[in-house]
Amino acid sequence: MLGANPAARIAIVEDDPVVRETVADLVRTEGYSAVALGDAAALLAMLDGPYPPDLIVLDLKLPDRDGLGLAGTIRATSDVPIIMLTGRGGDIDRILGLEIGADDYVVKPFNARELLARIKAVLRRRGRETAPPPAATRHGYRFDGHVLDLDGRRLIAPSGDAVPLTVAEFDLLTAMVRSSGRVLSRDQLLDLTHRAGGDVFDRTVDVLVLRLRRKIEPTPGSPRYIRTERGVGYVFDADVKPIGSG
Repeated sequence: MLGANPAARIAIVEDDPVVRETVADLVRTEGYSAVALGDAAALLAMLDGPYPPDLIVLDLKLPDRDGLGLAGTIRATSDVPIIMLTGRGGDIDRILGLEIGADDYVVKPFNARELLARIKAVLRRRGRETAPPPAATRHGYRFDGHVLDLDGRRLIAPSGDAVPLTVAEFDLLTAMVRSSGRVLSRDQLLDLTHRAGGDVFDRTVDVLVLRLRRKIEPTPGSPRYIRTERGVGYVFDADVKPIGSG
């Protein structure tokens, strides 16, 4: 199972050989299998081969293809987790990356331990095809059969399956659930997620809301839980019950 296997295969796609080998060595020291690749063509060949990666660390600047376009191509046919490496200063690449479906991002120059922590978190979230019974959750919230597990940083659907959420999606959903019934502006949501150490940043709230609706709403086009209050923001509309201390 992905994430439970310490030899999960990680593809590091980076044109800078120093950065590429540094990241590869980092993940190998943690017991993972690392494959260092220098361009998009090598990654696509790996994805089509007998041993595709369990996670991709993807630089946005590659010699043969733009990383964002490559991420979009991959996401169209695969749900393999993607962590973007970006050295660009603006938010636009991160916004587009999240919209395409990247699971997380790290800005270069990055802290090695932070990158490793994000890799482990993504593998852990994506590795749970089914979740333990809701009673195993010590702290979190219940709403309409769902369990938002704060300890495991996961959302458990009424079926008992874990709903795969990115870091930013989980942080935003947590902020909304904690303020259930209260209309929150985009600025308030940004403030709440930042205070919690989250990765939601300006102009991504609307994108993340759309993605959350696709994952938790019975009918995303007519949202039941995350409602839009025009001209104001969003409100999480459900009967929320805390588990433990919440």
